[in-house]
Formats: sequence, structure tokens, C-alpha cells
Amino acid sequence: MAQRLLRDGHEVAILDDFSRGRRDPDLAAIADSGKVRLIDADLRAAAADPAFPRDSSLVFHLAAIVGVQSVLERPYDTLFRNVTLTDAAIALSRRQDRLERLIFASTSEVYAGSVERGQVAIPTPESTALTLTELDKPRTSYLLSKICGESLCHYAGLPVTIMRPHNVYGPRMGMAHVIPQLLERAHRLREGERLGVHSIDHTRTFCFIDDAVEMMLRAATTPACAGETLNLGAQSPEVTIGRLAEIVLSTVGRRTAVEPLPAHPGSPVRRCPDMARTSWLTGHVAGVSLEEGVARTHDWYRRHFFT
Repeated sequence: MAQRLLRDGHEVAILDDFSRGRRDPDLAAIADSGKVRLIDADLRAAAADPAFPRDSSLVFHLAAIVGVQSVLERPYDTLFRNVTLTDAAIALSRRQDRLERLIFASTSEVYAGSVERGQVAIPTPESTALTLTELDKPRTSYLLSKICGESLCHYAGLPVTIMRPHNVYGPRMGMAHVIPQLLERAHRLREGERLGVHSIDHTRTFCFIDDAVEMMLRAATTPACAGETLNLGAQSPEVTIGRLAEIVLSTVGRRTAVEPLPAHPGSPVRRCPDMARTSWLTGHVAGVSLEEGVARTHDWYRRHFFT
């Protein structure tokens, strides 16, 4: 995101407390460009600091507890912190003297309850009525935190665009997501081992980070996107997790089979966004193929993460 903004001539401020992100050479290179302010702080503390800079025209709120394992282990923190972080992002945005847009990164998980009850079309449009999963299920904490965040944005009185990412992937995304997890496990397979894969028959579409950033930036700077709720992702191809695992094995260079494992609890059988409205408003359709995106992701992890 920062690199793309810099190429367009913007100055950039990155606010992060590094509780999840990593200080790596890629970030250092951006920070040393002279056009980036790297602010090491908690978003909630920054929002309460009257001395915090007030000159941002675009605010991208991407901070949240994410990842299935993190959510299952920390449901209370997920719900409470994600809502309070969004409240802080809105408060910070309100203090900007020339704010043009706040972009809120919601999630495709907001559709999970509707999918579970068979109340949703595939591909799924943004107009889908949202239904909660059972409140005592830990995984509900994440989708509820994002639905609450969307509601806060609607009532904030700011120029807001809500975006619902669907399986966005690429370099520097950590290890709490299916593609880097499969890449690491394939990378570390010993001779004769098979790659165990959960939810093998479930289907997803995947969107490489370059396409996601392009859509998000166009949405942020397109007047018609103000006040809109938009899917962020790729509508095709819709592939099984088993097929994704085969692409990963081929990319890593492992000649072995995929071993089916039980489905993850709460994992929807299908997830595919209807991208018609986003494409119409932004003029961009995801173009990086899954094979190319997985290869580029593997190349980064192989050089920076897998040792």
C-alpha cells in the first residue's frame, strides 16, 4: 500500500504498534525513503494524543486481530479490541483537517452466518442480509467485531468506504493464513511425506495483494465510492483448498500427494464474492493468476522467512 501511494506522489504515515507486524528490510527501505513517517504507537493512544498529526487526506484502517487460530484462542480480545480500534480510527479521522476518505477493512466473514443458514447467493453480493452465527462460538467474535465496525463507520458522519476483503494474500502477510501455512509445510516436507490439508473440498477465490491494493486505492480516490460497502477480492477462479494445495506443492517443487484432514469448525464450504459493483466503480478487475501469485508469495517467504 505504502509503495503504491509513494509512486503516486503521496507522503505516507504508517502507524503500527508491531504487536503483529514485523520490522523487516522491506519496511526499513520504505521508512528510509524520506517520504514515510513510521509511527510506533498503539492506535488507541494515538487517537487520544492531541499532538498527533492532523494533515492526512486518506486514512486506511487495517488494524485488527485476525487469523482463525488467534480468534479461537482470544475471542474476548478479538471482539473488544477490534471494536475499540475502529472507534479510535474514527476519532483519529475526525481530527484530520482535510480528510477525503476513511477506508475501513471489514471482512468476508460478515457473510458467515448467512452462508451457514443457506441465505446467501454464490457469488455473494454486498446487498446480502447479514446474519450472526451463534454468539457463544469463539469464531463469531471476529465477524461481530467487523459488523460493529461497519455500523460505527455508517454512523460516524465521515466520508467512509467499507471494504470486505476475500482471501487476500501475498508477501509479508505473516503465518496466520492458509497460503503461507501451506507453503511453509510444503517447504519442510521430508521425503515420502504427504501434505495434510484441512477442508480439502471447500472452495475459495484468492486475490493477490497487488490487485487488492489497486482496488482499495481506486475506491479511496473515486468520489462515487464514498458511502459504499464493497467486496474486495477476485470472483474467479473458485478453487478447492485441495487444488490450492496442489498448486503450492508444484510451486515448491514437491512431488507428493495431498492427504485430506477434517474440515475446520465453522469454515464455510464456499466463499466467493460478487465483484461486479467494485469492478464497475473502480474500473479494476483482479488480474494476477493464482499460480503467479502463489509463486511470487513463495519467492518472498523462501528468501525472508523459510530457513
